[in-house]
Amino acid sequence: MSLNHIRPWRTIERRKSRQIMVGNVPVGGDAPIAVQTMTNTITSDVKATLNQVISAAEAGADIVRVSVPDVDSSKALKEICRESPVPLVADIHVHYKRGIDAAEAGAACLRIKPGNIGDEKRVKEVIKAARDHNCSIRIGVNGGSLEKHLLDKYGEPCPDAMLESGLDHIKILEDNDFHEFKISVKASDVFMSSAAYQMLSEATDAPIHLGITEAGGFVSGTIKSAIGLGQLLWMGIGDTLRVSLSADPVEEVKVGFEILKSLGLRHRGVNIISCPSCARQGFDVIKTVEALEKRLEHVKTPMSLSIIGCVVNGPGEALMTDVGFTGGGAGSGMVYLAGKQSHKMDNDKMIDHIVEQVETKAAEIEAAKVE
Repeated sequence: MSLNHIRPWRTIERRKSRQIMVGNVPVGGDAPIAVQTMTNTITSDVKATLNQVISAAEAGADIVRVSVPDVDSSKALKEICRESPVPLVADIHVHYKRGIDAAEAGAACLRIKPGNIGDEKRVKEVIKAARDHNCSIRIGVNGGSLEKHLLDKYGEPCPDAMLESGLDHIKILEDNDFHEFKISVKASDVFMSSAAYQMLSEATDAPIHLGITEAGGFVSGTIKSAIGLGQLLWMGIGDTLRVSLSADPVEEVKVGFEILKSLGLRHRGVNIISCPSCARQGFDVIKTVEALEKRLEHVKTPMSLSIIGCVVNGPGEALMTDVGFTGGGAGSGMVYLAGKQSHKMDNDKMIDHIVEQVETKAAEIEAAKVE
């Protein structure tokens, strides 16, 4: 249930950018902000890598990046691309031949720094391969691997150095009449990344890929990413994103979607609004939410569910959700549907009942879309 029409302060005006295609996924313009992740398997292990790609896609990833560091990885990429359910980005560093091989293998995008892959002739070869195979390019600037001349000029990694690096690489592509590119300026420092992205957003109309690189483990990395990406997205900056975690790529996808959902920028699955619980709770809120998160993972339809332990905030939260449950007394609580009181339900039956109500509502929403 969206109330943005009476809450204009929730509206985010996205930065205007041109649109490119990453395979069949539009990036930039008015396209939804795409969620990405990256495999952490050995790419030459086709089965393991493909399984990870499929798991990420099932979790909602629109695009998956795969590292291509050697010849064996290049050979494996062709089969992985053929079987992948989503477009793949080939992560290329300094070897230009890996970029050519990846484009020929079916990669939808190459992640490179054009100025780092050799002389002008080699750069032209990679660009030609990308153009010939409808392959876009992501310019990936990283605060930890800036060019020596920029470090000499600025003294240390900083937003100005990252911006200059990005613009230098953009010029190489544009001088070769190649415009199907997006760009990122990532750093592990939230402040540096944020400043660099803000400067970049004013310097180019290219689609922007957001990320706080090397953010850390699941908890710390999630927090850093939510702070860094959240503020940029709130400012309207960003056309695609990756949450970088030392964790399962599926977790990166989930966190990415939760960040977008919290800002109303992207909706997928059930958005559960729940209280932290206290002595007033009429049922075990924490265990109930844990169970519902698992039981409702299969629901892809965007919708909202409130699980509140008592009547202090429960009815108010339920007014703004598709399905709600508020704890009461005597071992039962109140079920809300479309913001209105519907019926009471015993606590020991509530989880199965809520799952049933959510599935029913999801089916109604999907049927309405068809109509």
